[in-house]
Amino acid sequence: MEYHPRSLAQVIRRALGTFPAVLVTGARQTGKTSLLRNEFPGHRYLSLDQPDVRLRAAADPAGFLLDHPPPLVLDELQHVPELLPYLKARIDEDRSPGRFLLTGSQKLRLMRGVSESLAGRVAVLELDPFSVRELAPGRASEPLDSLLERVFGEGPPSDPGAAGQELADWLLRGGYPEPRLNPAVDRRLWFSSYVQTYLERDIRDLVQVADLNAYGRFLALVAARSGGLLNAAELGREVGVTAPTIQRWLSVLETTHVLHLLPPFHRNLGKRLRKAPKLHLLDCGLLAYLLGLQTAEQILQGPSLGGLTECAVVAEWLKAFRQAGERASLSHWRSAAGDEVDLVFERGERIYAVEVKATASPTPHHAEGLRRFLALAGPTARGVLACRVERPVHLLPGIRAVPWHLAW
Repeated sequence: MEYHPRSLAQVIRRALGTFPAVLVTGARQTGKTSLLRNEFPGHRYLSLDQPDVRLRAAADPAGFLLDHPPPLVLDELQHVPELLPYLKARIDEDRSPGRFLLTGSQKLRLMRGVSESLAGRVAVLELDPFSVRELAPGRASEPLDSLLERVFGEGPPSDPGAAGQELADWLLRGGYPEPRLNPAVDRRLWFSSYVQTYLERDIRDLVQVADLNAYGRFLALVAARSGGLLNAAELGREVGVTAPTIQRWLSVLETTHVLHLLPPFHRNLGKRLRKAPKLHLLDCGLLAYLLGLQTAEQILQGPSLGGLTECAVVAEWLKAFRQAGERASLSHWRSAAGDEVDLVFERGERIYAVEVKATASPTPHHAEGLRRFLALAGPTARGVLACRVERPVHLLPGIRAVPWHLAW
């Protein structure tokens, strides 16, 4: 499969100019290895996924690093955590920037060791599946400030290039490199394998699941409730486990980049933490597979279209922040009267809000929750309605509907 450039590469280069080491994390199959091997050929590459390399590194960590001096890529570092204190020692001997590039898929295990051994010595970045912007001509390198002005600015949003992705196709195949870039890949077989080897084996092993059937029910119910409010007690009753078990399983899915828990928006952080978050699977292709959707027609004509589109928009904004090397502070808003806005985030002094609808014929009624939120949030807030229109449409003063592929 031909390599397609990733937006995170420029952030990695900036980090390499400052830190002795850069760690790129992310779920399996997001393209970490391909990114580092293609973008940083000046670094010698070693994969700790290979048994012989892994054994040598574990048996003699100090000798292993002496035999393989920097600049060095160490792929899948979580397999040999014994290397971390020796990496710390080598970095402390020479704090020159850009010496080590590290990757790891099992962030839960890896970050414990990194925080203990490499604190202050490593920049941690996350590689997600492809975003729509990365695959759109002219948009992959768009700065975050330009993106925000284009989507939320006062004037009509400009179209810097066709997105190149039909909504149904994007929702069906998602952004993982293999099913996205290679049309010959059978997406059902690919996602089936991914679920079996990653969601059911690797992640299940991390939480030491005893009841495999219960864990399977858990995955199916998480998919069915993606885009909805989390009720751990109710989910536990349906799965047949306790609410703390559900919380632990969800925490691992979030830490391993499969799931995002979107907290409620509130200026009072204590109230924000006490209220229920929304569940969002981060790849719409994986979500569609877990929902049993196999064709574009099933997506466009079925009841899951709205939820899938909402999850896609939330994931794209999360990717936009991560691709810029920034922490995303995303949330959702729900008033006591039942008004809702699907996505709210703050940056600087501004508040941005996005409501998502699957309709191709938006009306002012579709933006009513957005209008009420903006009125409460004050003059620094801006908002748009993301839907299936072909071009921007004015709905209410200060609110317009924008095509789904221009909503991020």
